[in-house]
Amino acid sequence: MDWWNELWLNEGFATWVGWLAIHRFYPDHLVWSQFVAESVQTAFRLDSLRSSHPIEVPVKDVLEVDQIFDAISYLKGSSVIRMLSNHLGVEYFLSGVSAYLKKHQYGNATTNDLWEALSKASGKDVNKFMDPWIRKIGFPVLTVAEEPGQIGVRQSRFLSTGDVKPDEDETLWWIPLGLKTDPQSTAVDSNALTKKEETIRNVDEKFYKLNADQIGFYRTNYPPERLAKLGASKDMLTIEDKIGLVGDAAELAIAGYATTASLLTFLENFKNEKHYAVWSQIINSLAKVRSVFAANDILSAGLKTFTLKLVESATEEIGWDFRPDDDYLTGRLRALLILTAGGAGHQRTIEEAKSRFKAYTTGDGKAIHPSLRLAVFGLNVSEGGTPAYEAVKQEYTNTKSIDGKDICLSALGRVQTAELIKNFLNFQFSDQVAIQDTHIGSIALAGNVKARDIMWEWIKENWDKVHEKLSDNFVVLDRYVKESLQKFASHETERDIASFFEGKSTKGYDRGLVQVSDSVRTNANYKERDEQLVLEWIKAHGYA
Repeated sequence: MDWWNELWLNEGFATWVGWLAIHRFYPDHLVWSQFVAESVQTAFRLDSLRSSHPIEVPVKDVLEVDQIFDAISYLKGSSVIRMLSNHLGVEYFLSGVSAYLKKHQYGNATTNDLWEALSKASGKDVNKFMDPWIRKIGFPVLTVAEEPGQIGVRQSRFLSTGDVKPDEDETLWWIPLGLKTDPQSTAVDSNALTKKEETIRNVDEKFYKLNADQIGFYRTNYPPERLAKLGASKDMLTIEDKIGLVGDAAELAIAGYATTASLLTFLENFKNEKHYAVWSQIINSLAKVRSVFAANDILSAGLKTFTLKLVESATEEIGWDFRPDDDYLTGRLRALLILTAGGAGHQRTIEEAKSRFKAYTTGDGKAIHPSLRLAVFGLNVSEGGTPAYEAVKQEYTNTKSIDGKDICLSALGRVQTAELIKNFLNFQFSDQVAIQDTHIGSIALAGNVKARDIMWEWIKENWDKVHEKLSDNFVVLDRYVKESLQKFASHETERDIASFFEGKSTKGYDRGLVQVSDSVRTNANYKERDEQLVLEWIKAHGYA
């Protein structure tokens, strides 16, 4: 790269090629489905904020460099490369990259140098259709309108707050439509939307799906009736299509483009789902909805019941025991379902977790499968009070593995009493926890409705200590601030955060604070707009 503004050339490409390599060596891991559920969705979340930045962003000093080592440079960068490589053809794309690397092997290069090499290899003007994706902020939502035998599609910028202003919606993206009309075929329409809106004719009303395999970096807003039809025919969809539909439905509801009722109705179709990455997306999307409405006791209990009924059958079917023929994804799915079901109140799961934890802490080192440590530790910290909390804390001290320490910190963040929450906050900033790991427990605490407010009060009271310990590395400080504060769903808390940091030096995490403000405002708007409507749906469908 010629300068830091083109950081994405290194990191975005390295991220994409890493996933490509795993796909080539381990095709049974279905890594592109995980890429869509993890990398693409994470990039969407940051890029949907008004305070996001283009992939290629001007950099004036070293503090700005630190703050762009983020999901835009890495994950949006790699998502856009995946979109481009699919359009050109992976072999043409790699041929162009090879020529680019050889030409600039002893020097620096720019984005335009890469586009030039790819254009020569593919015979297409890459700069013409890719420039807005790299140099403009945000991404589009494609809104679909149906008429007999045809659909209308219109592109506009997507914001999580749902309040795009005209001067924020001037970018015209090249959007690969990826229209699939035959669920039994792999054939996909390769046409792209290159203007604000367009009508697509001769579309089969029985089945169609845009953005096949979630290749394009955009969200799709279907009419509610079409989303319901896609849910009813989910077995005709690819894993990536299911992930994309769930992620889109959730974020469109949160932003106000669609409704939470449509999301929950759609999710009811997935009780018999088999794939890890689809369940991962479902559970992450539900967790966000539950987090926003956590302060409403009736609604919170109803959404907990909804979650339990959704995962109960799949959890009981997959069981606790690992079999010799279990593949990698089955192991991950088992751990995810056990943790989710136990957290939603599935008593048999909770009792089994307690039994295995008791055996493990009394000397049976094989009582807990390594892949189930987070599920078992987390459920016991939630349910077992001080004894379980202290036992997991001791496990953190004793374990020699890096992932073991991370697992313990995530589990400890599930504490339920004010006393233990404060104890864990102090523990996080003790010499026992590495500086770069302080955010791990905070992610769990922020997602814990019992802990969120207590953590914020603790941060305010101990800010000097927090800043002193973390400010030697602004990447760490920025990450800690964002992960600790972005889950709130109150305009009052948003104002309190802004007031607390007013007058303080925010060098190195100023961009992160703006992102926190955007996130909290999004959550608060969603809560105010949908709380009563979601409660009515939950009651009408027997969950409360």
